[in-house]
Amino acid sequence: MIHRNPRFAQLDALAAPDGDADLDGIDFAAFDVPACDTCGGLLKPDVVFFGESVPRERVQLAFSALGSADAMLIVGSSLMVLSGYRFARAMAEARKPIAAVNLGKTRADDLLSLKVTQPCADALAFLLASESPASH
Repeated sequence: MIHRNPRFAQLDALAAPDGDADLDGIDFAAFDVPACDTCGGLLKPDVVFFGESVPRERVQLAFSALGSADAMLIVGSSLMVLSGYRFARAMAEARKPIAAVNLGKTRADDLLSLKVTQPCADALAFLLASESPASH
């Protein structure tokens, strides 16, 4: 993508708490979005954007996984949209513990057993440490 849009690759933006970037005042009219090699349509990442519906099969798989989970860890999400919050609510209804790592308020704060108010990378850095107890 950088070779298609070298001017945009040079932009320096601060990361926003939601994982987005703050690029106010930038004109994106010249941004070159590649077309799909198969259909020629707009190429889009395999993500669900705000306002879109999560595919039904993905939701069913998630609820199935929650059914066999002992607990839930929420990392870096405010859960302000129902598509994520409903999973925390289901865990709470099943009386399973829920923990969150998030700098700000979450919609599920009243459901949490534990909340770590730190940047996600800092709070979870121990998972990447080569000498962590989890690696032994």
